[in-house]
Amino acid sequence: MNTLKVGIATLEQYKKRTMDIARGQYVPARNEPKVWFQSLETMSQVLSDRNRALLALIVKTQPQSLTELAQTTGRAKSNLSRTLKTMERYGLVYFEQGPGRQLAPRTNYSGVKLEMTFQ
Repeated sequence: MNTLKVGIATLEQYKKRTMDIARGQYVPARNEPKVWFQSLETMSQVLSDRNRALLALIVKTQPQSLTELAQTTGRAKSNLSRTLKTMERYGLVYFEQGPGRQLAPRTNYSGVKLEMTFQ
C-alpha cells in the first residue's frame, strides 16, 4: 500500500498553484503532495488519533458497509458517515459498492507523510 503525501498551503497559495497548473505555467512534480490542508490545525483535526485509528481499522478489516464499520467501532453511523465524508474530501478514503447497494469505505494508503515549506 502507498503512503499519501500531504502538504500545508494557505488558500491563496493553493489557488495560485491551481491556476498556474490550469494555465500550463506549472507542472507538479511526481513526488509533490497530492492533498493540501490549509493549516496544521485542520490537518490535526482530520488526522486525529481517533481518525487515524479508524483508517487503520478500514485497512485491516475491509468492512463491507458503513453499518459494519459502525458496529466494529461502536461509533454512531451518522457520526461515522460525517467523519468519512470529510476524509473523502481530502482523498483519504473512497467508497466502493458493497453488498446490497451499501457503501463500503476503502483507502489506498497505509500512512501519511507531511511536506511543509516556510514560504
